[in-house]
Amino acid sequence: MNDEQTQQAFDPASFEHVPVLLEECLEGLNIRPGGIYLDGTAGGAGHSRAIASRLDAAAGGRLIALDQDPDAVQTARQRLAGLPAVVVQTNFRYAADALASAGAEAIDGALLDLGVSSHQLDDAERGFSYRADAPLDMRMSQEGTTAADLVNTLSREELARILRDYGEEPYAWQIAGKIVEAREEAPIQTTLQLAGLVASAMPPAVRRKDKNPARRSFQALRIAVNHELDALDEGLDAIFSALRPGGRFCVITFHSLEDRLVKNKFRRWATACTCPPEFPVCVCGGKAKAKLITRKPIEAKPGELADNRRSRSARLRVLEKL
Repeated sequence: MNDEQTQQAFDPASFEHVPVLLEECLEGLNIRPGGIYLDGTAGGAGHSRAIASRLDAAAGGRLIALDQDPDAVQTARQRLAGLPAVVVQTNFRYAADALASAGAEAIDGALLDLGVSSHQLDDAERGFSYRADAPLDMRMSQEGTTAADLVNTLSREELARILRDYGEEPYAWQIAGKIVEAREEAPIQTTLQLAGLVASAMPPAVRRKDKNPARRSFQALRIAVNHELDALDEGLDAIFSALRPGGRFCVITFHSLEDRLVKNKFRRWATACTCPPEFPVCVCGGKAKAKLITRKPIEAKPGELADNRRSRSARLRVLEKL
């Protein structure tokens, strides 16, 4: 079956998406009906639809929604039909190009909801889940290098680096060793194959204590396959550059690596002085480019936590450009 047939076979109704921290995002964006807004991670269009429904096309209001996943693009186009919105298939790291092609020189607000979507996790065939057996894929764009390519070709040293740096996995070296040893016998092709190898590399006491010993390794490989941290670094810069003064930038993260990167970027933009800390007085004459709307990240309230398990790890940070 070719890619076109696969995409035609996908049913957007199957794309379940409960937007996390929705009301907090809408408040953070401070939406103007005549403004131009960007949702860099459209997914199932939960956030996108809520934003677009608050815009007035007659006043010039519109939403540009991006996603690299063909399933998400198909779903978002269907769910945003009739609203002042356009959906573009691309990674948000290329936001500048997408905005230019949409004729939007500047935007009044932007949202990123990072990480893997519920649909991607629930669709076992996408290879993101360690709970169901499926091809070891993990590509959000459904193009390029797969997780199977990485585990079957990279050296033990490089695999250990990925598991350590992107998954903060304490048994990275041992897991990488098990992977290299196993693939000498036969290629590692499925999610449960990999999950079993990860578990076998850990001491029995750790396996008993950790319900999901493969969780950190799967996160690390997913980040590596999709170049997530590089994309986030570039995307934050591109989107911030496109914001008008007074424009708001909302970013939802789901793990410490993402949150640390966002927190440091936001703080840098909100800091006037960029002199080295050892300088006794400021000599750079710098001015802050933004102000922090949230000093600490916003987390889900008890009601949302009860209704949406995915919201447990969500952290929202909001910035306003000066």
